[in-house]
Formats: sequence, C-alpha cells, structure tokens
Amino acid sequence: MGAQSKPAPIGPWGLATAGAAGAVFANTLVYPLDLVKTKLQVQVKANSEKGEGASDEPHYKSSWDAISRIASAEGIQGLYAGMAGSLLGVASTNFAYFYWHSTVRTLYLKHSKHTGPTSTITELSIGAVAGALAQLFTIPVAVITTRQQTQNKEDRKGFFDTAKEVIEGEDGVCGLWRGLKASLVLVVNPSITYGAYERLKEILFAGKKNLSPMEAFALGAMSKALATIVTQPFIVAKVGLQSKPPAIRQGKPFKSFVEVMQFIIQNEGALGLFKGIGPQILKGLLVQGILMMTKERVELLFILFLRYIQLVRSKQLRRSADLAAAAKLVSPVTVK
Repeated sequence: MGAQSKPAPIGPWGLATAGAAGAVFANTLVYPLDLVKTKLQVQVKANSEKGEGASDEPHYKSSWDAISRIASAEGIQGLYAGMAGSLLGVASTNFAYFYWHSTVRTLYLKHSKHTGPTSTITELSIGAVAGALAQLFTIPVAVITTRQQTQNKEDRKGFFDTAKEVIEGEDGVCGLWRGLKASLVLVVNPSITYGAYERLKEILFAGKKNLSPMEAFALGAMSKALATIVTQPFIVAKVGLQSKPPAIRQGKPFKSFVEVMQFIIQNEGALGLFKGIGPQILKGLLVQGILMMTKERVELLFILFLRYIQLVRSKQLRRSADLAAAAKLVSPVTVK
C-alpha cells in the first residue's frame, strides 16, 4: 500500500510535457536497439526441412549480428531508419499517457470516498485507463513507424508515403489502427511499469520526495524489466500485426494478434513468442531508466520555473501596490 499522492503542482500538462521530453531523449539515445528488436520480432525462422519461411530478407541470428549487418549494408544511417516517425510516436504516446494518467488519477482522488492510501489494484487500473486512452489517439503513428522499420532499404519510404501505403492496403484507413486490440491488452505494460515504480519508490525510498538521477534510473529499469517479461508475447504479436506479413503468407495480412501468436508457435515453437526479448529488455531498461531520470529533472525544472514566475508576479504586484500607496500619500488634499 502506498501513500496517497497530492496533486502535482505543475498539473497534467506539465507532467505530460516532462514525460514526453524524457521519452524522446531516452529513445533518441537507444534508437538502434528499437530498430533491431523490431526486425528480430518480425522475422520468421525458415524451416529448412520443408523449405518454408525462406525469403530474400536477411535473417539475423542475434542483436549484434543485426546491428553489424545493417551497418555494413546501409551504413550507420541504416540503424536510424524511421527514427523521425518513431520519436513522433514516442512523444505523442508518452504525452498522452502522462496527461491522462494525471487527469484520471486526480479525478479518482477527487471523487473517491476512500480516504486512505490507494491500493496497487487502483494504481494499475488508473494506469490501464490512461494507457487505453493514449493508444486510441496515437496508434496510427506506431503502425507507420513499425512499417518503416521493417522495410528494406530499396522499399523504404517517408512517413507520409508509408501512411499512404497503409491506407491503400486491404484495411483502408482502418489499417492505421491495426493492432489496436493488442495495444489495448498491452496497456498493462505501462501500468505494471509505473505501478511497480511507485511501489518500489515507496519501499526503497520511503518519504523521499525528489530522487537522485541514479535512483530514478534504477527504479525505472527494474520496473520496466518486470513489465517486459510479462507482456513480451503480446509485444511480438502486436509488431507482427503492424508490419508487412512474412513471405510465407504470400501477402495475406494477419487478422488478429491471436492469429499471429498461433502462426509463430506453429512455425517457431512457443519460444518464438519471446524472440527479440534481449534487445527489448535492454532497450526497456535504458529507456525507462533514462526516461524517469529525465522526467524527474524536467518536473523539478517546471516547478522551479513556476515558482520563479510566481515570485516575479508577486514582486510586480507588491511594487504596484507600493507605488499606488505612495501616490495616494503625496496627492494634494482637496478642501471644500
């Protein structure tokens, strides 16, 4: 059980901006890992006995194999393919998540008759609602980014051209919301992450209002690792839904994340649902750690900035009041 938090002094917009800024900074630093884990998650292991699953696409044996081969074939810029769209998605998703999380939590605390500390279930539920609302607004960017990351160098298009390609596909405009169901299931990921973060913070740093950068990094990394292990099969299924179908399906897209999971198990076994988990966890550890470390700093900067504005405003009002009082004292008295 955790202590009930007071409303944040910077409000939902400030929290959302801090979260988005931290996420963009963190994802910029580790973007090649994001690209590699996506490529590992969409590739299908060829069945050498049946000759199935083979395609002209390269098959990577590990994260390092993927990084070295991509860099060799496309140069360093190949490791940053689709980064602009990815960062747009990261910024919008995290801004929406932190905004809705702050808003929903504030509304709950305002209208709840429960006066004690919020339970873990309540915190997870608030996180899930915030995540669902964020996904509804931001999933098109994720679909476009995933498609960009999995395109060959020869087929690679810009953000808007890729969006056009998705819309011209079998699903039309609805194709921009492919994987929505899987994404809604995956709202448990941030809710587990931030729920674990708050609980670990209360356990390990009870009563401490502002964490040091390394303390925030450690808590963010631990909480994200836990969430990733629990939700990895759904992450793999979501990526499969949003990318082009593998060559073995002859262009036939998946209809649901359950179908993706069945296809992976049939072709690669149950462990295939955890492919790419190495770079996924490493990326998650680094991103979440850097995100929370940066977010804590940005929130503090917002608070200090608002206090500075209030101080300047207070001085201006005091000066105006003093001038008005002085003017009243020196003004001539009118005798009737």
